[in-house]
Amino acid sequence: MFENREDAGRRLAEKVAAAAPENPLVLALPRGGVPVAIPVAEALGAPLDLAFVRKIGMPGNPELAAGAVVDGGAREVVFNEEILGYRGLSQADFAPQVEEKLAEIAERRNLYLGDRAPQKVAGRTAIVVDDGLATGATATAVLRALHKRGPLEVWLAVPVGPQALIWQMRGLTDRLVFLEAPREFYAVGAHYRHFDQVSDDEVVRMLHAAWDREEGRER
Repeated sequence: MFENREDAGRRLAEKVAAAAPENPLVLALPRGGVPVAIPVAEALGAPLDLAFVRKIGMPGNPELAAGAVVDGGAREVVFNEEILGYRGLSQADFAPQVEEKLAEIAERRNLYLGDRAPQKVAGRTAIVVDDGLATGATATAVLRALHKRGPLEVWLAVPVGPQALIWQMRGLTDRLVFLEAPREFYAVGAHYRHFDQVSDDEVVRMLHAAWDREEGRER
C-alpha cells in the first residue's frame, strides 16, 4: 500500500536508479504519472518530459478502455481486440473518437508545455512512468510509438499492476521496473491510501517546479 503518488514515486525511483539506465529521459503519463515520475527523474538527474496519450473509451462505459492513441511523429493507435470482439465492434467504429482524442492531446500539450520543445528520444533510454497499470492500453500505445523514435532502450516503470499484465508488458520493453504485481487486482487506486485526481493546475505547477530544479542542477 502506497501512501500517495509521491511516496510511490520515491520508492520506484530507488529501484530505477539501481538499474543505472544509460543517458536516461523520463516520460510521465499525465496526469497521474507526473507526481510519480518527478522523483524518478530527480534520482537519475534526468530530464523530465511528457508522453501524451489518451484512452479511447467504450460506448456507454468511457472508463473501460477500448484502446488508446498517442500523438507525435510516430502516431500510434492501439485497440483491445478482445474487448472489441466481445461487444461486436471494429476499429473503424472509433474513428471519430480517435480524432477527438488527438485534438485533446494538442490542447493538453499547449496547456502543460506551452512553447517548451519536447525532448528528443533518439539515443536515450526512454523511461515511461505512470501511477499504475490497469488494462495496459495507454502504456502499450506509448511504448510502441517510442520504439519508432530511435531510442537506445525503452523502459516502463510503474508502482503496481496486475501480475498477468506485468508479465505481458515485459515483451514490449527493454526493462520493466515495478514494485507490486498482485495476482488479485481490482484497481490501481486500491493500492494507494490517497489517490485523488490530479488536476491540470497541479500538473503545470509540479512540472514547472521540477524544471526549475532541473535547470538549477545544470547551472
